[in-house]
Amino acid sequence: MDNSKPTKHIIFNHGKESGPWGSKITKMAEHAKTLGNFTVHSIDYQDLTTPEQRVERLVNYAQDLKGEIIFIGSSMGGYVSTVASTQISIKGLLLLAPAFYLKGYEVKEPSTPCKNTIIIHGWNDDIVPYQNSVKFSQQHKAKLVLVDDGHRLSSSRQELNSELDKIIKESYSAKL
Repeated sequence: MDNSKPTKHIIFNHGKESGPWGSKITKMAEHAKTLGNFTVHSIDYQDLTTPEQRVERLVNYAQDLKGEIIFIGSSMGGYVSTVASTQISIKGLLLLAPAFYLKGYEVKEPSTPCKNTIIIHGWNDDIVPYQNSVKFSQQHKAKLVLVDDGHRLSSSRQELNSELDKIIKESYSAKL
C-alpha cells in the first residue's frame, strides 16, 4: 500500500430526526464505496440538542483526520456541514435539503469557502422551503439541483447518486 497518497474521507452528517446510518445515508455510502478508495464516516449526533453542538462535534472529529475531506449533510446536517466548512478545509460539500435560514439556528447567514458545493432540494419540501436553497445558491454560486420530491428526497436516489459522483469527481479528480 502506498502511504504517500493522502487518505480520502467522506463524512455524512444526518438530520435532526434521523440517525447516522439511516436509509439515505446508508445507500449513498454504499454507492460512494463503489467509486473509489474512500473512508466513509457517519457521525452520530442523536445525543445533542442544538445544531451548534453538532458543528463542534464535526469540527473536533474532522480536525483529527489526515487527508482530504468531503462533507455531505442532510437537513440540519447540511447546516452543520456548511458552518463546519468555515473551520475545516474540505474538498467538497454536498447538501441535501439543507436547513438554512431557519429559526433556532445561530448562524443566520451561512456561508462556505468551499467552491465545490452542490445542493439537492425537493420542490415539495414541507420542512425547509426550497427557496432557502435557491437563496444560498445564488449568494455562493453553488450548483443547485431541484427535484420533484419532498424533504427526505426518498424518490430521488438516482439524482443523489449522480450528484455524489460529481462531487467526488470534482473533489478528487477521480475518473468515474
